[in-house]
Amino acid sequence: MKSLLKIALVLGIVISFSSCKDNNAPNYQYMPNMYESVAYETYSESTAFNSPTGLKGKEGQLPPVGTIKRGYIPYDYPNTPEAYLAVKAADLKSPFEAKVDMEKAQALFEIYCAICHGNEGNGKGRLVTQGKFLGVPSYADRVINEGSINHVINYGLNSMGSYANQLNQQERWMVAAYVMKLKGQL
Repeated sequence: MKSLLKIALVLGIVISFSSCKDNNAPNYQYMPNMYESVAYETYSESTAFNSPTGLKGKEGQLPPVGTIKRGYIPYDYPNTPEAYLAVKAADLKSPFEAKVDMEKAQALFEIYCAICHGNEGNGKGRLVTQGKFLGVPSYADRVINEGSINHVINYGLNSMGSYANQLNQQERWMVAAYVMKLKGQL
């Protein structure tokens, strides 16, 4: 009797497993995209925003025309010698209303500028004294104002490169105010 029960149990298990599989009628997938998702190549072009503009799916990533980032103040002068002279003649001041934090401005100057211009702004920074760069001017010898300093920090001048990626707008104006303070002390 026990062997008959064992045989019936094994036969029941085999029948239950074989009854679930039917090669002619496969099971339904109610959300097939979840089971068989589309494989995308990393950094490939997307067809999500196809349009006749020729931007190849990038118009969803572009800001609307005529808008600016919140907190951003446009700088209307291009990177040309004429614009530099116009900025110098216009004697631009910082558009930020808040008082300049001179301690932070000094720290930024020492990080980014003092290596060439020196801590006092005398043009004798560490790279100049080691002979890596020559001809870095002293602020006392230059006719500069806050606007021209900010313009040079934005775009660079001669062998000095742009620091627009390292310093945000407010920090650039802070450094310009600190340079004018150093110029007054020389």
